[in-house]
Amino acid sequence: MRLSEILSRDVETLPPDATIREAAQRMRSLDVGAMPVCDGSHLLGMITDRDITIRAIADGRDPAQTPVRDAMTPDVQFVFEDDDVRKAAQIMEDRQIRRLPVVNHDKRLVGIVSLGDIARAGDDRLSGEALQQISDPNRQPDVAH
Repeated sequence: MRLSEILSRDVETLPPDATIREAAQRMRSLDVGAMPVCDGSHLLGMITDRDITIRAIADGRDPAQTPVRDAMTPDVQFVFEDDDVRKAAQIMEDRQIRRLPVVNHDKRLVGIVSLGDIARAGDDRLSGEALQQISDPNRQPDVAH
């Protein structure tokens, strides 16, 4: 099964010049812990609640003045919309992440695939293995890929 069949297409994004306060407020209103950062539809990175806490607040930065670009993770793993679901699940396992941006071959964001999307795709074994690996607190993420 291809990711284009299961991904979530209505994805909220943030521009890189939004403040981390704006990011936190949007995350709260959407009840999410991560959002793509895009310049138009080009994926630049991801900002997570952890990024805000560790890279900005813990350093004493002003949430109303600090732009998202200064706290986001710029080197983001992504998948293509025509990739197989198993590839996304493997990346999630390797990196211990629950959501992946999905891009087209022009690297324009077309959606997000989550562990929940993979579970709803009907492969219980695949989603169960991914969840087990992602949730293992003793396992170090594989960032060499």
